Amino acid sequence: MSTVPDRVGVLGGGRMGAGIAHAFLLAGAEAAVVERDLPSADAARARILRAVEASIERGTTTLSLETLAPRLRVGVELDVFAHVGLAVEAVPEDLVTKHDALSAVEAVLPAGACLASNTSSLSIDDLAVVLARPERFLGLHFFNPVPASLLVEVVTGSATDPTLVPQAQDWVRALGKTPVTVADAPGFASSRLGVTLGLEAIRMLEDGVASAEDIDAAMVLGYKHPMGPLRLTDLVGLDVRLGVAEYLTERLGPRFEPPELLRRLVAEGKLGRKTGQGFYTWDDAR
Repeated sequence: MSTVPDRVGVLGGGRMGAGIAHAFLLAGAEAAVVERDLPSADAARARILRAVEASIERGTTTLSLETLAPRLRVGVELDVFAHVGLAVEAVPEDLVTKHDALSAVEAVLPAGACLASNTSSLSIDDLAVVLARPERFLGLHFFNPVPASLLVEVVTGSATDPTLVPQAQDWVRALGKTPVTVADAPGFASSRLGVTLGLEAIRMLEDGVASAEDIDAAMVLGYKHPMGPLRLTDLVGLDVRLGVAEYLTERLGPRFEPPELLRRLVAEGKLGRKTGQGFYTWDDAR
């Protein structure tokens, strides 16, 4: 039977980090989340506990909030990672930011612990150059929203210890999700395909082919996607999608060149759900 580590650390308590912590909590782990400052830590704790309460209300777990809440620790000190078996980095998709985060986490991790990045596109080998133990490092690319998504990409770097991969696959299965294992490459499998579809949908909107609603409906009704590419871009964040597209353009060529409409909306601060406006208007900005 697949099980998760007894203690899991998550660096970053935003939408993705909170979702990852929530998933491990429900699977039986203690989760330690570290944020950059106390207000962010308080917000992360509230975000995770709201998600836990929603899972209880949906019947996703039979455990009570009184049982689960004490397993969650949220703060600003990395020292809490000194006793975890797995630490997942979930900070913004920027190489320098991730280098700093990964180096800081590795410095306090037990020697045998696994360090993972939730990067959706950055090369695992490029991230690993700052690490003293790259053999204990791999990618665990969770999908947004984490509670509802059934997929996690397990991304192996050239230095990743091969025995770590089946462990990571078992952890994913213990979360009730399916692991897809891919070799290190820009955008991996999912982001490379998903960004391609999303960018083309933005170009179609830009060219006046159809409305955002109709483009999304075509993919939901015609291809059985759970969500259209423009609504998904709003959920992920237009700034995040732009950053990934620019990275893939640099690494793979001009077919990933971001549309001007995407650049303009980001410049205007219309980043999707988190700002209340993107390709859609959102009443629950967060």
